[in-house]
Amino acid sequence: MELSLSLHAFLRISPVSIHHEAHFRYRNIPNTPRCKVTDAVLECFKNRSSTGLYNHRSCPRTVLNRHPKGMSIWACSQVGAAGSDSVLSKVSEFKDAFWRFLRPHTIRGTTLGSISLVTKALIENPNLIRWSLLFKAFSGLLALICGNGYIVGINQIYDIGIDKVNKPYLPIAAGDLSVQSAWLLVLLFAAAGLLIVGVNFGPFITSLYSLGLFLGTIYSVPPFRLKRFPVVAFLIIATVRGFLLNFGVYHATRAALGLTFVWSSPVAFITTFVTVFALVIAITKDLPDVEGDRKFQISTLATKLGVRNIAFLGSGLLLLNYIGAVLAAIYMPEAFRHSLMIASHTILALSLIFQTWVLERANYTKEAISGFYRFIWNLFYAEYIIFPFI
Repeated sequence: MELSLSLHAFLRISPVSIHHEAHFRYRNIPNTPRCKVTDAVLECFKNRSSTGLYNHRSCPRTVLNRHPKGMSIWACSQVGAAGSDSVLSKVSEFKDAFWRFLRPHTIRGTTLGSISLVTKALIENPNLIRWSLLFKAFSGLLALICGNGYIVGINQIYDIGIDKVNKPYLPIAAGDLSVQSAWLLVLLFAAAGLLIVGVNFGPFITSLYSLGLFLGTIYSVPPFRLKRFPVVAFLIIATVRGFLLNFGVYHATRAALGLTFVWSSPVAFITTFVTVFALVIAITKDLPDVEGDRKFQISTLATKLGVRNIAFLGSGLLLLNYIGAVLAAIYMPEAFRHSLMIASHTILALSLIFQTWVLERANYTKEAISGFYRFIWNLFYAEYIIFPFI
């Protein structure tokens, strides 16, 4: 009866699994055909009593008499494995929710921007490169990711109702992450980011970092909730993702190299270019969200002017950006790699025109709008990738 209770209490597996385990466990028992042992184990499970327990009558003697200790150990090991699977599954689910909470496309933009500007500063001053800077650069990137996580996280906390319509895949809206857990994460992000910057980069960069967190807060949090006002919302996004990120990273890198801050032509160019680009992102980010914004009576340019007009406005501003880049290469050949600057921005401009045409042909369906918005972000990444080489 002890074995019967152990089997019922610990063993919750299918007959197919039992078949394989029995085959494995008893394949080396002398004078015992494998098929008979397997059949006996299956018979034991089939013939359990109405109470769900296994007794000596329902289980063939072959099973009970041969290695009962091994059967008990095996049963317990299966429970351990099942428990481990459950823990691993929960960890995996949290990792997935956490990654979606960070909004990966924004993390990529922040990471590429930081690496690009640091690389440019090092290329300009190769004689000052030393290995001790690696840890400082990594800590700065971690602080930026924490700041990014705080800003996008606080936005999700206050946009749950809207996200259930516009972005139901986000973890809070989907119910994969509780509001309490989200608050814990954003507070940890803010505290960790401020601590890292304060310890490693001094008061000026810390003040810039704090300004970024403040702007991200009043963008989403009542009673300010400045995202309600399109022009102010655009300016906040352009300031944080454009000016503060580029200026702050380049300033911190030069300070780490022991240099005072000086605008170089390429850095002035990328800061201006990306600030305008961030404005375009701010304008076009509402395109996939028109349905939810209208439902919750949130005023955006997309709800006021229409999806088509905003798509053309964003494309037009980006085309002006690319034309400006080409003109900068033509009139300042000493500051840029002339051929690369012109060729790369011409190709990116043509690809933007083509993607806008594709959106028009698709008649601005939700899928086409989402694809267009993702393409805008890909152009943003591309600019940072080519920047150190122009």
